[in-house]
Amino acid sequence: MYNKILVPIDGSDTARQGLAEAVKIAAAMGSRLRLVHIVNEFVFDYTYSPALYATDLIDSMRARGQAVLAEAVSKVTAHGLRPESTCLETIGGSAADLIVQEAKNSKADLIVMGTHGRRGLRRLALGSDAEEVVRAASVPVLLVRSMPQAQTRATAESRRAAEARATA
Repeated sequence: MYNKILVPIDGSDTARQGLAEAVKIAAAMGSRLRLVHIVNEFVFDYTYSPALYATDLIDSMRARGQAVLAEAVSKVTAHGLRPESTCLETIGGSAADLIVQEAKNSKADLIVMGTHGRRGLRRLALGSDAEEVVRAASVPVLLVRSMPQAQTRATAESRRAAEARATA
């Protein structure tokens, strides 16, 4: 049984899909959810801009992180669950390292996260936090793969058609 589930979120559709799976598991098992958003200040190069702009950008990144967390907490709460949430910050550190450390600190039994499922050159260029988490985590990791938008629409249309047939 999973008592505590850690769910990294970044506001993407993929992260929302991971959150949805975590909610299903938590509801079925009576688990607690801990949502985490990571602000990585390394994405901004201070050498090309005055410090004032850098400070504004970092403040904006923090505000966006809090908004992402608030949206996720609202969605989870709508399912009758009471999640914990936190926003972590790093300067140049790996998001995966923070996720794994947060799992240890919060005594999570499971990590549920979305993955883009990139392969080849796209994976090399963009990296894979999910892959790093799987390699470094000391607890099970459930990766929820994103579905292309067209596939998501087709699945929703198929579901609606099946529901219509069932009620007819």
